[in-house]
Amino acid sequence: MEKEHVYEQTYQDYLSRIAEIDLTFTADKLGLQMSSDEVLISLFNRSYRLSKDEIKDADGHQPHLAVSVILCKYLLMCPLIIPLGGNWRSFKDFKDAAPLVQAFSNTVTIPIADSFTSRLAELERACTHIGGYSPAEEFPYDLSMQFDALSNVPLLLLFNDKDDEFPAQCAVLFEKRVEKLLDMECLAMVGMLFSDYLRNAIKK
Repeated sequence: MEKEHVYEQTYQDYLSRIAEIDLTFTADKLGLQMSSDEVLISLFNRSYRLSKDEIKDADGHQPHLAVSVILCKYLLMCPLIIPLGGNWRSFKDFKDAAPLVQAFSNTVTIPIADSFTSRLAELERACTHIGGYSPAEEFPYDLSMQFDALSNVPLLLLFNDKDDEFPAQCAVLFEKRVEKLLDMECLAMVGMLFSDYLRNAIKK
């Protein structure tokens, strides 16, 4: 019961902060569409509608707190000028990421590597299922796939399967500009959701 109360408090706090910003202006800056008084926003190919009163998924339900926090922070942190893309980097290379680096490994890269060892074809199908596509650049990995976590927030998955010498290895990269669009806690949650969605995709 206490956990539900904290969840609701957190949710309402974010909505109260969203109510103070110009949603139309913010949506335009981030390249998002408006429908009446709602921002239409996609997170890993999943659609959400965000207003000053509530956040709803495609079925009209309130999403998980992690999703709500990411969507709200993305709108609240919107800069006046959206930085240019490029310059991939790992989570540990971002400023302020240090306290969360081990948790990122434990919830994102290690579970993906463990789940898809010797299952390269399944990993590729799972990537496609959640909106993955081939990146413009070529990378020296067994599999490289890019995803649009949010508009302006691409994610790059690099995966080498195990061989006679090394276990499977996974890297999840973001563009440098993402530090201007999300804080490190939210970026870690983006990685966690990505890992969960990818691993759940092979169960369908």
